[in-house]
Amino acid sequence: MRKIHRTYKFRLYPNREQAELLARHFGCARFVYNHFLNQRKEQYRLTGKSDNFYAQERSLTELKKQEATTWLKEVNSQSLQFALRSLETAYTNFFKKRAMFPNFKSKHSKNSFTVPQHVSIVGGRLFLPKFKEGIKCHVHREITGKVGKATISKTPSGKYFVSVFTEEEYVTPVKKSGKSVGVDMGLKDLLITSEGEIFKNNRYVKRYESKLAKAQRHLSRKKKGSRGFENQRLKVSRLHEKIANSRADYLHKCSISLVRRYDTICIEDLNVKGMEKKHRLAKSITDASWGIFVSMLTYKAEWNGKKVVKIDRYFPSSQTCNVCGYVNKHTKDLSVREWECPVCHTHHDRDVNAAINILRFGLNHTSAGAVDYTGGEEVRADLSESRSSAKPEAYKSLACG
Repeated sequence: MRKIHRTYKFRLYPNREQAELLARHFGCARFVYNHFLNQRKEQYRLTGKSDNFYAQERSLTELKKQEATTWLKEVNSQSLQFALRSLETAYTNFFKKRAMFPNFKSKHSKNSFTVPQHVSIVGGRLFLPKFKEGIKCHVHREITGKVGKATISKTPSGKYFVSVFTEEEYVTPVKKSGKSVGVDMGLKDLLITSEGEIFKNNRYVKRYESKLAKAQRHLSRKKKGSRGFENQRLKVSRLHEKIANSRADYLHKCSISLVRRYDTICIEDLNVKGMEKKHRLAKSITDASWGIFVSMLTYKAEWNGKKVVKIDRYFPSSQTCNVCGYVNKHTKDLSVREWECPVCHTHHDRDVNAAINILRFGLNHTSAGAVDYTGGEEVRADLSESRSSAKPEAYKSLACG
């Protein structure tokens, strides 16, 4: 039986005293992160080197003894140590080119702190160090695994949540179907499969754009710091939250639908970050959230013993005829939604044709493991080989007019 890591997210309802103590935890964790990030930057500027996690952990102990910062003792010490651990992880990710250089945390964004151990949920209450009475918690599903760390967060709209990380034994609930599918991700429609199934793009940002713009205009007219400003800020935050929740719900439904029905799912390994830099399509690409969908699809497939195959982003799936292999350069124009192959005269829907090519290429290059990455050089070599082998007399007649 396999062991997996799963996260449960529950809504919290703290009383006034607990909310004040949570605010102190948020503030202290943020202070420690920002203080030692600034220390590392200054050390590197002066000496070309900076302290690691263990050196800063010793400095944290000395910091709590200083009169000016004795208030750090009011909160759980392990949460402060975890803030240091998060800073160390941020530096590691930066040096391994997995993320940008760490930024200072702002109290105006999402506040959070992590408790690495001594966490339990009993009788609908969350018990943590410093919270002996427990915080009221809406437990909407049973936790089946061993509880590890927990992250408590407060959204900009003022809601409190706890994310409980667990390790549990997982019995694969989804039976194998023996079927495979290719998936093309787009903007007109979110997903198009090789079987012609379409998952529509709901465009949540566009749907709420006018409401959001109106709410933000009203916010801009309020006096900063006033009660009216705070009330209007909450309205704007709730709208952003509604958009994010609606999008996440839809992506969860799309991803689990594919995992339940197919054993192998082939998709493109798109450079979403790079595509978002294109100003004309940036908002639409961000709203589609392809990256989040792929992450959901990947971990759900892994849990259920299915396979996600990622093919190279340079593979011309939309341009290649899935019947004869002819590459039509004119389909680079995104306005061309349908086209007819001049070689075999097959009529193609742009997206369905791309999904079929993705499926075929993915199955031909599947390797062991949950996720397979295929190199661009291999793609180009295979394409040239397929062009030379697919109906050479047809290409010759086409060239002659």
